[in-house]
Amino acid sequence: MEAAGKVGAAEVRTPFDVSERRAWAGSAAVYEAGFGRLCAYPVPALLDAAGVGPGLRVLDVGTGPGSVAAAAGACGAQVVAVDAEAGMAQRAAQAVPDASVYVAALPQLPFRSDQFDATVGNFVLNHVGRPRVALAELRRVTRPGGWIALTIWAVPAASGQALLGRAAAAAGVPRPADVPALAPEDDFPRTEEGLTALLDEAGLTETGCRSLAWDHHTTAEEWWQGPAAGVATIGRVVTSQGVAGVERVRRHFALLAEEFMDGGGDLVLPHRALLAYGRVRRPAA
Repeated sequence: MEAAGKVGAAEVRTPFDVSERRAWAGSAAVYEAGFGRLCAYPVPALLDAAGVGPGLRVLDVGTGPGSVAAAAGACGAQVVAVDAEAGMAQRAAQAVPDASVYVAALPQLPFRSDQFDATVGNFVLNHVGRPRVALAELRRVTRPGGWIALTIWAVPAASGQALLGRAAAAAGVPRPADVPALAPEDDFPRTEEGLTALLDEAGLTETGCRSLAWDHHTTAEEWWQGPAAGVATIGRVVTSQGVAGVERVRRHFALLAEEFMDGGGDLVLPHRALLAYGRVRRPAA
């Protein structure tokens, strides 16, 4: 598998992208132990939607600690993976030694056009400043007739996904100014219809989208450690007002988490994501 050369973090495009790089810097170990388990749930459905199988050249964009890459490799695919965070890429390379892993970020991938039979991104569109430009790049590197499959978090969020945000709001900790939301002109409805329309707009064919719902089983301690360490956007919110602010959010989190406790004292958190797919258009005969 050839690339245009290994690269460092790709050129950052928007304030949102700058914020995302900060949110994930140095977070690989904590992410893998907490949020990483949550995000692994859609992997089998994601690979199935992309038609991943033996011998196919598969690109996993935003690989994180390598859950998707490992599953694709187990299917017999030839896997290339990228992540914008060097620590994530390093963990993925260790977890999937047969994969080629690069440090790279959308919307600039270090690959020639039409290089992959299938391209997958597990929640990667949640973390790019210009989703349409990112999707165009995924289309560029996927061969005509190849599949692209993506997951994103649905809006409105399921109750388990909203727990940490509710705790921050109850503690009076707002989203800080240096954690910008996506620009309105770059955003799109995080619904089945909205995500399908985004793929249609990108020129993909045979598009579709469906919801995935599941209960994530964890503990209060595990679920709290990521945001307390500043991981992801919610982590930057939680830690934005220093130690006192973190403690306020923690107290509200502990109270609100009681809604989700099972009989054994563990958390059962409902989550919902969207899985969309489409095929790169073949040239007219």
